[in-house]
Amino acid sequence: MKFWTRRTWMTLAAVSGFAAVAVGAFAAHGVQDPRAQEWLRTGSVYGFMHTLATFACATFMQVGARRARFAPAFFLSGVVLFSGSLYAMALGAPRWLGMVTPVGGLLFLAGWAVLAWAARGVDPKA
Repeated sequence: MKFWTRRTWMTLAAVSGFAAVAVGAFAAHGVQDPRAQEWLRTGSVYGFMHTLATFACATFMQVGARRARFAPAFFLSGVVLFSGSLYAMALGAPRWLGMVTPVGGLLFLAGWAVLAWAARGVDPKA
């Protein structure tokens, strides 16, 4: 039995979406510091955007873009590093943790590149 299946990615994406909404609400109602609010909002927006991209990968796979199965690992790893580092700093982690944030951004970009590559597999005869 394979662990990294479409079901696994969709489950992780749903958890990621839940976290993004919860953090966004916390930023709006539970944090007073404007910098912390901005970090939480930014992390939430990017996290949610890449949660939806992970769900899109499932659709891509359904229509024949089998290579889309590689993109969720980049998207969700990016959420952990990009959004997670912003969340941590907003909650008091040391600022040097911000050096991790761009690595998450690069993972987002890699996921989009993989998705573009995967799109080439849709309707190959068209």
